Amino acid sequence: MTTRYTFGGDEFIFVEISEEMSLDAFFKGTAITRELQRREVPGIVDICPANASYQVRYDPDVIDPESLLALLKEIEAQTGDAELNIATRIIEIPVLYNDPWTHETLMRFRERHQDPGSTDLEYAARINGKASVDDFIAAHSGSPWFVSMVGFVAGLPFMFQMVERARQLQVPKYVRPRTDTPKLTVGHGGCFGCIYSVRGAGGYQMFGVTPAPIFDPAQRLDYLRDFMVFFRPGDIVKFKPIDRAAYDEAVAAVEAGTFSLRVRDVNFSLESFLRDPDAYNRSLAEVLHAD
Repeated sequence: MTTRYTFGGDEFIFVEISEEMSLDAFFKGTAITRELQRREVPGIVDICPANASYQVRYDPDVIDPESLLALLKEIEAQTGDAELNIATRIIEIPVLYNDPWTHETLMRFRERHQDPGSTDLEYAARINGKASVDDFIAAHSGSPWFVSMVGFVAGLPFMFQMVERARQLQVPKYVRPRTDTPKLTVGHGGCFGCIYSVRGAGGYQMFGVTPAPIFDPAQRLDYLRDFMVFFRPGDIVKFKPIDRAAYDEAVAAVEAGTFSLRVRDVNFSLESFLRDPDAYNRSLAEVLHAD
């Protein structure tokens, strides 16, 4: 990977680590931006990590642009392409797949879809070579996902599944975007999964809904007390299929203010993961469910 640095006006530096998404590029960018944040450099206004890149906003009256550029290159050299480790969280997100709300919505917008004669899940299963919707759901929920960036709308996580490239689920976005998507829809576009934090327009395929709020300015639930946006880059997400009864029970708990998520701290090693992804994912599941 050859990193490309570009100035944007007199307040931004854009750093492209790779032209394509990969776990190596994501982790390298995460390691660099976390180290930059740790140093608390005067003049840096904001640090925005993305899937395979990041952007830094700075105050040119406080820090010289060329000095900042040199600092970023220094941190990159120290990070290198060696073993990358991050302290992060693994989070279990319950999902009601094939729910009635996204189904009603997708049926309203079939003329904007590649395959108007099927549902989003049926289409995704077919083009990914799965024998059934259930097989596709098993693949979608069977391995964890990295939150590679948060944005587009407040609190929306983009996620990249932790499997070998040959096993990546690939589903194109709608031919034309919808004007409506239910809040907390679990969607997919290209190689990325997401959770729609609020109701609104969207173009990702819709697979289900989660009862778990991930953006709340009122910060009513315990896992949102520190910040109204729950996810942050580097989080690991494990989807858990639930039935309608469990979904309704969780929604009632959300309304009562008693709902919580299973969250565990974990140290992630990219080298160990790449050595045996399936075994490493099993070890993460053990951490998630350890009492």
